[in-house]
Amino acid sequence: MINFLTEAEILRPKLINIRRELHQNPEVGNNEFKTAELIEKFLSEIGIKFKRVINTGIIAKLNGKLPGKNLALRSDIDALPINEENDINFKSKNPGVMHACGHDVHMTSLLGAAMLLKNHVNELKGTVTFIFQPDEEGNGGAERMIKAGCLEDVNLIFGAHVSPELPAGHVGFKYGKFYAASEVYKINIFGKSCHIAKKSEGIDALLTGAELVREILNMNNENVLISVGKFHSGTAVNIVPGLAELAGSIRVFGVENRKKICDELISRVNKTANKFNAKPEIILTEGYPGIINDDKMTKLAENSARELLGNDRVHVLKNSTMMSEDFGSYLLRIPGSFYHFGAGCDLPLHSNKFLPVDDAFITAAALHAKIIFNANK
Repeated sequence: MINFLTEAEILRPKLINIRRELHQNPEVGNNEFKTAELIEKFLSEIGIKFKRVINTGIIAKLNGKLPGKNLALRSDIDALPINEENDINFKSKNPGVMHACGHDVHMTSLLGAAMLLKNHVNELKGTVTFIFQPDEEGNGGAERMIKAGCLEDVNLIFGAHVSPELPAGHVGFKYGKFYAASEVYKINIFGKSCHIAKKSEGIDALLTGAELVREILNMNNENVLISVGKFHSGTAVNIVPGLAELAGSIRVFGVENRKKICDELISRVNKTANKFNAKPEIILTEGYPGIINDDKMTKLAENSARELLGNDRVHVLKNSTMMSEDFGSYLLRIPGSFYHFGAGCDLPLHSNKFLPVDDAFITAAALHAKIIFNANK
């Protein structure tokens, strides 16, 4: 039996160099040109064929010598508009941009898995598709990668995210609903401005908006997260505001529930606006569909992790997360599973000092490879 963890340890020096080069050159969504060039350089060194799509996305394929399924592994590649505050020798070279969500570790893990699988190409069944996806943090690069053909002939897909909630070397699996579906809303409240001395002649959009904020926040419960991230109104201290602008996001589990909550939001907006004789405009922008893991594929991944790491380092996660991730777009098309691996860093994601340890990508690379082999047994 192949010990992918031992083999990943042998690759540690090379993977560390890859991670550091990627970490030093972060780029925000749809601008990952240097990142894509680095990935292509590393793939060329491994001897794996690839093609560039949607400007900065990459689809690479490794054909095994034996017949089998076509399986896919995915990594996101974009960074965040955050200024890094870590005191390290591989700190971001791009001021105001850093890999604060661990995508440098995701890319390194996927490249490590590619190396491990290439070393066993004679024993490898089927084809492995490596998806390096841009713009996960922004407008959802997954859908555009799918339209570019990344899932063509693919039977199953797996992906992972580094987690500060797990120790380095540990992994976590969630059956069923894992990440929340998301929606972004913008609400414009149109009132009627007037002098504050003759307030009765106007319609106070700010007051209407304030009442609406309370109505929106009252929708929150253990299954729904709805925020008000922006609220702007007023131009002068002696004018009743004629316009109020609100915006925020909705997180809920399941696309069906997302529609239900959006309908409830629309109802509350209209009711509140009518109460003050204001006129509302509601703009809803559909976000990510959420992640609902396939039970069979999650069990396969969990069993692979137990074989690789032992039971004490494998966790079945009880709670879903209100975070969103566009990996769910792939799972709407084909079965698969998305799992977590420990960061060894207890700072939160998107912190300006978030920095997973090297063991994180060693574990993930080995597990990716193990899952691929087990899925084609």
